Amino acid sequence: MSRWNIAAAQYARQHNCVDAHVEHHLRFIAEAARQQCDLLVFPELSLTGPGDEILPAPPSDRQLVPLLRASQIYRISVIAGITLENQGQRQKGLALFSPCCDTVLRYPQGSSASLTRDDTQLTIIDTHSDTPNLDPLAALLTSSQDVGDHRWRQSISTLQRFAHKYSIAVLMANARNGSALWDEKGQLIVRADKGELLLTGSRGRQGWQGDIIPLG
Repeated sequence: MSRWNIAAAQYARQHNCVDAHVEHHLRFIAEAARQQCDLLVFPELSLTGPGDEILPAPPSDRQLVPLLRASQIYRISVIAGITLENQGQRQKGLALFSPCCDTVLRYPQGSSASLTRDDTQLTIIDTHSDTPNLDPLAALLTSSQDVGDHRWRQSISTLQRFAHKYSIAVLMANARNGSALWDEKGQLIVRADKGELLLTGSRGRQGWQGDIIPLG
């Protein structure tokens, strides 16, 4: 198997300005490209912020053009957190920026998303289901989250069990802390502490290796 490099952006958004978030995302993308990453995953609502009492409005395609261009220039796929409008209701979603696509692909955010190494589509799955619709060719499960200590512990337990049960690597991007990568056996490869950083994983013939890249 040729080498495959992936990364989780541990990025805590503190406002609701999409344009400012886009600029900040570009810094992460540039660093991930320097690390020769093929995929970069951001936490939930990374591009919009959480809002106060209601979720913020979804970003426009125009606002997301710089991220799509960066994906194409650096040849890196990017999954970021957005909001969606569904029958007049706002909900959490994911945006996929692929170097193979000229448009932003938008999906509702489920428990997690799976993808194959060469695919430009995400499959949203429920990691709590006894029969998740996991593509047999899926190479990675990604989880975009923003959880504190109690829910974080629940999340890592669920994701680790899922990795072991279905023999699939799992990458978790959490906004606050504790972003992590597990291999296909459910073994922890690398986990982050607090701070704004990139958690990276590299899959080669010897299996997975991980690292932490601070962004300051």
